[in-house]
Amino acid sequence: MNVLLLGASGRIGQRTATELLTRGHAVTGVSRSGTVDGIDDDEFVTVAGNATDPDDVAKLATGHDAVVSALGPGDDESPEILTEMMDAVVEGLRRADVDRLVWTGGAGGLEVGPETMLIETDDFPEEWEPVARAAIDAYDILSEADDLAWTYLAPAALIEPGERTGEYRTADHELVTDEGDSYISMEDFAVALVDELEEENAVHTYLGTGN
Repeated sequence: MNVLLLGASGRIGQRTATELLTRGHAVTGVSRSGTVDGIDDDEFVTVAGNATDPDDVAKLATGHDAVVSALGPGDDESPEILTEMMDAVVEGLRRADVDRLVWTGGAGGLEVGPETMLIETDDFPEEWEPVARAAIDAYDILSEADDLAWTYLAPAALIEPGERTGEYRTADHELVTDEGDSYISMEDFAVALVDELEEENAVHTYLGTGN
C-alpha cells in the first residue's frame, strides 16, 4: 500500500511510519519542515506540506492508496487548528479521489458511562480540555463525510512511549480500561492503527484503543 502520512515527524507519526514500513508499505511522510528524524528506509520519502490547505493536501494525496493522520496542534498553535486541518484533509482527499483515511483522534469524546464522555468526568485535567474539545469538533466534521472510508482512532486516556507488545483491545466509541486504568503505549497504538488501515474493520467508527 502507498500511504501518505500527515504529521510524520511527531512521536506517534514516527512510530506509525516505522510500523508501516516494517509491514512492507511505502510511506510518504509529511511534516511542516519536510524532514522526519530517525527513519532510514528506501520506502520512506519525506515532503513538506500544509495540512490546513486543501489544495496542498490534494496535491500530496494524489497517487496514494490511503492517508493516515497523526496531526496535532503545535506548541505555538491554537487547538482549533484541528478543525482547520480536518476540513482541509477531508476536502483534499475528495479532490485527490482518495477515500481511505485513518485519523489519530483524541480520547476525550469516548464514552465512560451512559451518555457521559471522558471529558465530562471530574478527573479530566482542565489543561487538556481545549485540545480535547477541538478534537471532538474535528470528529464532528469527519462524521459527516459519508463519501470517505474514514476511521477515527483514539488512544487510551494515557498514551506514552513504551513497549511494542502487539496486543491491544478496541471498543466502539468507548474508552478502553483495565481495572479502572486506561493506557496504551505509542508503539501498540501504531500497531492498532496499521491493523485498522489494512483490515478496514471499523469504517465510519470512532474507535477507542487500549492495552
